Amino acid sequence: MFERSSGILLHPTSLPGKYGIGTLGKEAFAFVDFLKKSNQKLWQIFPLGPTGYGDSPYQSFSTFAGNPYLIDFDLLVEENLLSQSDLEGIPFGENPENVDYGAIYNQKYPLLRKVYENYKNTKENKEREELKHLFEEFKVHNQSWLNDFAMYISLKNHFNGLPWNEWPEDIKSRQPEAMEKYYEIIKEEVEYQKFIQFLFFKQWNAVKKYANENGVKIIGDIPIFVAADSSDAWANPEIFLFDEERKPVKVAGVPPDYFSATGQLWGNPLYNWDKLKELNYKWWIDRVRANLSTCDIIRIDHFRGFDEYWAVPYGDKTAENGTWCPGPRIDLFNAIKNELGTLPIIAEDLGTMTQGVIDLREATGFPGMKILGFAFDSKEENDYLPHTYTKNCVVYTGTHDNDTLIGWFTKANEDDKQFARDYLNSRSDDEIHWDAIRGAWSSVASMAIAPIQDFLGLGSEARINTPGLASGNWQWRLKEGVLTDELAERIAKLTKVYSR
Repeated sequence: MFERSSGILLHPTSLPGKYGIGTLGKEAFAFVDFLKKSNQKLWQIFPLGPTGYGDSPYQSFSTFAGNPYLIDFDLLVEENLLSQSDLEGIPFGENPENVDYGAIYNQKYPLLRKVYENYKNTKENKEREELKHLFEEFKVHNQSWLNDFAMYISLKNHFNGLPWNEWPEDIKSRQPEAMEKYYEIIKEEVEYQKFIQFLFFKQWNAVKKYANENGVKIIGDIPIFVAADSSDAWANPEIFLFDEERKPVKVAGVPPDYFSATGQLWGNPLYNWDKLKELNYKWWIDRVRANLSTCDIIRIDHFRGFDEYWAVPYGDKTAENGTWCPGPRIDLFNAIKNELGTLPIIAEDLGTMTQGVIDLREATGFPGMKILGFAFDSKEENDYLPHTYTKNCVVYTGTHDNDTLIGWFTKANEDDKQFARDYLNSRSDDEIHWDAIRGAWSSVASMAIAPIQDFLGLGSEARINTPGLASGNWQWRLKEGVLTDELAERIAKLTKVYSR
């Protein structure tokens, strides 16, 4: 069980800064300082992988790699890998409170290419020798995933962005001669991609080290499934339910329910759990190990899928015709635990809970999640209300899939609003977000976390993701200067009162 603590949910892309998107530079370190001033011990983030179409961190090109968008340019200037003049007059987006991913894509990658050219072409000196040594070490230490990822992303660029299942047959199926042939064509690009990953992890590890030194643990995030167009699927076809042409036999989703008459068709490839078991779940063990090297605690998304998962025939337009199939259950987590020891994992157990999922969560000992934003349905009692919690859970005022507290309250019906006021003993609608945060912090849950938007009392304009919306997500950023000492003091006082 985790110690009693609290923290803030904020993805690094939402940090302020002058280059169009939050990065791992001074603003990330300043946020750690803010957490410390606020007496917070946890910083929760989304998955750190490189994002593609839709910009979702939950649909990444790799479950092991880092997102180049987060690389900070000012740190590269300090290391003489860029000059300040390289950054002048470049349009990274016009709105400092919104990420323009198109502008970031068009501007950031040419600059990262320049960084690599500068690295290669600088005359040997002590500083460059040290960087080269660190890069070589990084390549050796991460070769289990790095070689495949760098090859995959380089091939993707070579084939003008086509997904791997549309590449020529020989390289799609990774035939040895084709791997050698294409490597000779793109080997410089492969090395560049490795270097970009090196820069990302060099900067991220410095942020994590600073957080840990200041008493802050990082909570990372693992989506249960990987993207269909990912190096994971291309490099490890045997662990997915693919046919001989490497097309999915069935794909992931969830069945029809109250929210959707046709269910949700996610389209991710499904695991071949029999094959994974035969391999002693090595890929999953490697995945958890890698995530625990970049974070201190991991939240696993869609925990239900380990008990049973909804398998939809490939090619179906909706998720209606799926079937429930058994997952690996406790067998997987026993294998990971045998290899890695005690697992600091949070189980995302939201949605319809079956007894099987409850039994699995209890067998692992992982804390589940409680969402305060789901609690105030005046028509029925539910287990999201704080008085129903046990210690072994994590309470959130909301997650990336929720509206903000103020956004929810503004749109709620009057009965639900009044129930929230009564339950939280709220005296003013202007302070309802603070009353809800107090409700979370005062509960017996071992950990309590709120998105920074809720501390700031922001409305739906600050929502970072609306499930089912194809575009416009993951764009919100913090305004410069809103993380004030006064706010830190108020959070710290609340945290002290409830011994977090």
